[in-house]
Amino acid sequence: MTNTVEEVEKTPTPEQNVNGQTDGADGADGADGEEGAVQPDNIFQVTIKLPHEPFEMPMTISSAEQVQDLRQSIIEMPHTFQYSCFHLEHEGKRINDYVELSEVKGLKADSVLTLVEDPYTEKEARLHVIRVRELIGAAGDRTDALHGIMAGLSLHDTVGHEQILKPKQDGPEQTPVTDYDFKAESIKALLPPAPEAAPKTIKSIAVSPWNPPPYHLRSKGHLLYLVVTTNENEQHHITAHVSGFYVNKSSNASFDPSPRQAPKAKQAHSLLTLLEELSPSFRTTFQELLEHNAKKELLTIFQLSNAIPANPWLVPAPTSSLTPHQPDLARTQESYLISGVENTETLRDWNEEFQSTREMPKEAVHDRVFRERLTSKLFADYNDAATRGAMLVARGEIAPLNPTEAKDAQIFVYNNIFYSFGADGVGTFGAEGGDEAARVAVGKDVFGVRAVNNLDIQNLFTSGTVVVDYQGKRIVGQSIVPGIFKQRDPGEHQIDYGAVEGKEIVADDKSFVPLFEQLSKSLRVKKHPVWDKDNVRHELEGSVETKGLIGTDGRRYALDLYRLTPLDISWIEAHWTEPTEDGEPKPKDKDYPHRMATLRPELVESYYRIKLREYVKNELAKKKEEKEAKEKEETPEEESSDESSEEEEDDEEESEEKKPKLSSAEKKAAKIAKKKAEEDPEQERVDISGFSFALNPDVFSGQNPQSDEDKKEWAQDEAEVRAACEHLTAEVIPRLMQEIKEGDVGFPMDGQSLSSLLHKRGVNIRYLGKLAELADKPEPRLQALKRLVIQEMIARGFKHFANSKLRNVSAPFAAPAAAHLLNCLLGAEVSAKPVAECDNSLKAMYSEDDFSFEKLTPEVLKKEVLDQVALRFRFDLGESWIESGKELQMLREVSLKLGLQLESKQYAFTKEALDSSAPTEKPAAPQTNGHSTSSKKKKNKTTPPVRAASPTVTLAPQTFHADDILNIVPVIKEASPKSLLAEEALEAGRMSLAQDQKELGQELLLESLQLHEQIYGVLHPEVAKAYHTLSNLLFNLDDKVSALELAHKAVIVSERTLGVDHADTVLAYLNVGLFEHASGNTKAALTYLRHALELWKIIYGPGHPDCVTTISNAAVMLQSLPQYHESRLWFEAALAVHEELFDRKSISTANMLFQTAQALAFDKDMRGGVNRMRESYNVFKEVLGPDHSTTKEAEGWLEQLIHSAVNQLKAAQLPSNAKGRVRMQLPATSSSTAASGSQRGAVDQRKIEDLLKYIEGETQKTPSSKKKTQTNPRKRTH
Repeated sequence: MTNTVEEVEKTPTPEQNVNGQTDGADGADGADGEEGAVQPDNIFQVTIKLPHEPFEMPMTISSAEQVQDLRQSIIEMPHTFQYSCFHLEHEGKRINDYVELSEVKGLKADSVLTLVEDPYTEKEARLHVIRVRELIGAAGDRTDALHGIMAGLSLHDTVGHEQILKPKQDGPEQTPVTDYDFKAESIKALLPPAPEAAPKTIKSIAVSPWNPPPYHLRSKGHLLYLVVTTNENEQHHITAHVSGFYVNKSSNASFDPSPRQAPKAKQAHSLLTLLEELSPSFRTTFQELLEHNAKKELLTIFQLSNAIPANPWLVPAPTSSLTPHQPDLARTQESYLISGVENTETLRDWNEEFQSTREMPKEAVHDRVFRERLTSKLFADYNDAATRGAMLVARGEIAPLNPTEAKDAQIFVYNNIFYSFGADGVGTFGAEGGDEAARVAVGKDVFGVRAVNNLDIQNLFTSGTVVVDYQGKRIVGQSIVPGIFKQRDPGEHQIDYGAVEGKEIVADDKSFVPLFEQLSKSLRVKKHPVWDKDNVRHELEGSVETKGLIGTDGRRYALDLYRLTPLDISWIEAHWTEPTEDGEPKPKDKDYPHRMATLRPELVESYYRIKLREYVKNELAKKKEEKEAKEKEETPEEESSDESSEEEEDDEEESEEKKPKLSSAEKKAAKIAKKKAEEDPEQERVDISGFSFALNPDVFSGQNPQSDEDKKEWAQDEAEVRAACEHLTAEVIPRLMQEIKEGDVGFPMDGQSLSSLLHKRGVNIRYLGKLAELADKPEPRLQALKRLVIQEMIARGFKHFANSKLRNVSAPFAAPAAAHLLNCLLGAEVSAKPVAECDNSLKAMYSEDDFSFEKLTPEVLKKEVLDQVALRFRFDLGESWIESGKELQMLREVSLKLGLQLESKQYAFTKEALDSSAPTEKPAAPQTNGHSTSSKKKKNKTTPPVRAASPTVTLAPQTFHADDILNIVPVIKEASPKSLLAEEALEAGRMSLAQDQKELGQELLLESLQLHEQIYGVLHPEVAKAYHTLSNLLFNLDDKVSALELAHKAVIVSERTLGVDHADTVLAYLNVGLFEHASGNTKAALTYLRHALELWKIIYGPGHPDCVTTISNAAVMLQSLPQYHESRLWFEAALAVHEELFDRKSISTANMLFQTAQALAFDKDMRGGVNRMRESYNVFKEVLGPDHSTTKEAEGWLEQLIHSAVNQLKAAQLPSNAKGRVRMQLPATSSSTAASGSQRGAVDQRKIEDLLKYIEGETQKTPSSKKKTQTNPRKRTH
């Protein structure tokens, strides 16, 4: 029974022991894995000939890459930084940038490619200037409207910095976890330390005031004029010419852009080379800058181009060295440099781009790679552009197309994207719940669009769709479908398939039938009739709400995809009632805010598998009856094996990370049947072609079947949907609760991980109340779940209420309103009547704003949140409110949901905390001009008049001030599809490994990795997931080096795309810790584990159910150092958490006790070791029986510890000079056991009970009281 470092995640991989070996894997397999790493044929080396030094360089390329990829690699290599405007030639022929390298004739290993510099165009010159500015560190800080403060932050490189900087202390050796506090959370873990200043290569580089060139000079090839100030304080005016860059004769006062005469004539094709010639210090400082940047992991500084970076919710103060704001003239010119004078280059026809990308060929693999890669980049660009536009709409910066309409009905067009509010401005959803229904519908629409995008049906198109929640408003951005605004001729409908103008008219253009048929088959939607206002029957493939439109470009578009699944009728019947005509309030128990409660696609899929299992079972039963005469013995076994394999398949799908590919279940079922047939040739295949399952999404939606036949079919459809709803409440939710209780599924850490766990199982968030009720049992794990669910309900209730207030205030009041709402939620103990810090002088200018938020008090807010929770989750919080000590977690949840970025500091949630922090906070309180903390400067101290005049100077003692809300960022829902190709390769790799084909499996995994990186770009959440999965798989193949590298990458990409404190980031850090330890770097491993635990305390608070594993892993690592005393403290901490969450009589508790006893023994605390080992032995004996090998092992240890303890006591009573001779006896190995056998003869052979009495002395009579007194002194670390 050795201490093992367990896998942190609930993945079905074998357990790894502390040395990183996989149980059951022999050495030979590992060797095979190594051979799989031979370079594939399509990767080879070529030589690139350069026009300047070093004149040539070798490069490893892959023929699967595009020429553009090779170009990009050249641009980013240190020797070739200066090139940006060039083409490549092979054997004297120019290579097209847009082909794959495999298409270049004659290109093979050791070929020579020549880099030829091209003449610049105005655009190339601008982009070259931008590139050089970034390269030499002159780009300064950008203030980006979309990306928040420190967006895309990574802490990976700075984790453990504070340990390195700590002064060395005398005494025992310090480990990275020496001073770790198991209880107190520190927000320091969320920010990097102050950065080292980068070397300055140049003072400034900007566009000259003489720009742009006059007409007569444009015709001579002049493109731009720049002005550069070097570190030597010399100013140079530079002309960007088609041939390159040269120093001209202009000055600030006179204009003469012709080249200077020798000896001052300087000219080069690249601006970088020219700067080297102009400034003597440039070369050395540039080299220093490159070295400075090389200290950082490249992934941490790359710009994110294919994903929106994660915005941290806690950010440094404005005066911090992490967020400097420097003067930089070129910052104001960047939009010109990026998009030119006309600013037309950024205007794109999004719809045409989306649809033409869709129509690209996808037969060959390289075609698919190119198509999916383009799709991924296009969605990223569109999401970026649409979000920027939505923020402008929210701030009122864009004029509406229909300014006379009500606010919610206004529509906007900006950058070729159509915007509308996610509210019921025109009364479409009047009967469904109005604004609430509209809000939900647009959210569901995005997921519907994503589902359709993932299915990738030929000739069925969708518009690009993004939903942005910003400052309380929900805004939808869609690419403009050609013809959607066109007025149709009389008699023609605006829509070609589905409902027109409500559901009164139904159009059914036959050309949509084959397209919607494919869609509906994949999504399990039943073909069904609907009736219009004249009761005319129309057969539709999809829901009547799903519209089809033939665009003026001839393409068929699917719109309004929010009803791809049926209504959750059991919920609606229980909690919704139709609005009355006279607007009477609804009864309390039936006032759910909308009627858009639908089932999730994952649930429909799960129900489909249940039905399929029943079908297979019935088919087998039939066959069994047929075969009964022949094979009486075999059939029952087959049947049971069938069921179990079905169930395994089910579980496997349930635990899968990704959202279900909606058509995969049929394939899988067929695969299962085939596999079984192979395994047992006697058994016939179960043919599932006769099985069909689909749900009617329009039942319970006001349709009136006319004929008896239709009525009968409709009743069957209704019964099927009811059965699916029943499946959710009676099967799925209870099974999920059971798995959480048993620990079969990773315990969620926060709201995000809880939501994704529920969604994967097909459970809607509205069932949180039901989960809280089911979790209200004495089991500690369920109690922990209940606390988390209640926290999530309060956070969501607060989000809805806060949005209703923020929606109606203008930008200058958003921060005061958010701060006041937070004070009412979390600062009631500090101030029972918080004051909103609005600028009264501004209020008069915003007469339309709603300032009712100022009147809020903590009591009113609490009542509102309780009402929201009762309304949305059907749960009565009663006395439950934010748990004491969990305020930070609640603050994090609401900040992430509302997009708040708060200043990073320890917020005072109690009077005591406020009093203790008061002295340090005072200098920062006055709202002066951004210099509030620079108290060193004397001049700032001499401005009392401003302070006296300012109404906000004497800030009331409150938890949050308006100045603490530094920024509000948008929260985005988008519809980009996954790459099917990359997913397929990953799945194929997994399958090969499962069938023990290790070499093939490894090859496929690496191919999948390459595809993920090629298609998504490296910095993308999907790639983080792939890194994480692959690192685990490779580790199990014993490829520790690759596993460790990928685990580190997974951390960085997770941090930058998901968030520095996202649950996946924590898991990624835990993996890195395990792999570092397995590679022999235990101290580094402990540093990463410590960081993960610090994050865990911020996300969840101390004592997360799954952190027991991590704490005991750290304890095992400390033992290996060997740091026995510290290891013992960590084991005791793990045991303390464990005892709070598990039954005292469980095997896991016995194992923890066993490990703790060993740790105490190693720390020479024999008496404590005996007590713990005896508890462990008693549990093993009770649960496993006295003859079980584990029980025997515990018994052996117990005897040994008792003898050692007796010796220790005797030694303590010996004269001091004899003490050194007594040795501790532990049954560590068989030899020591043999030695202890001889020792036993010397010790008196009394019974164990007598020896225990001897050890414990006569003071402790009962074991229970002994335990308490024994453990209390050591609990000081918890």
